[in-house]
Amino acid sequence: MDAEHRHIGDVAEETALSLRTLRHYDEIGLIVPSARTEGGFRLYTDEDVARIMVVRRMKPLGYSLEEMREVLGVLDRLAADAADGTARTRLDEIRTEATERKAQLETKVGMADEFLRQLDAI
Repeated sequence: MDAEHRHIGDVAEETALSLRTLRHYDEIGLIVPSARTEGGFRLYTDEDVARIMVVRRMKPLGYSLEEMREVLGVLDRLAADAADGTARTRLDEIRTEATERKAQLETKVGMADEFLRQLDAI
């Protein structure tokens, strides 16, 4: 293993995701590690970890695995400068959707805060 690659355990710790989750993402093709050891162990690059963090940040907003896959695809097209106007338009739509999901999450957090205040008042 070279300095550019990290084992799954290190990546799990860094991303606060379980080994099982990282293996699942690989098995379904959502985030495939860039390399493997001769023994078949997954090896991740900084770019792989950055993709994992994008997925991790989508999780609290309720994105499905298929939606996550689509977002990663759009980001890949934009990063490769292979994006046409469709990818840029879709990114704007994703941003709007994420903003709406965040607002819904903030509403839920507000409700939780209110509930806690009610409990504290008892």
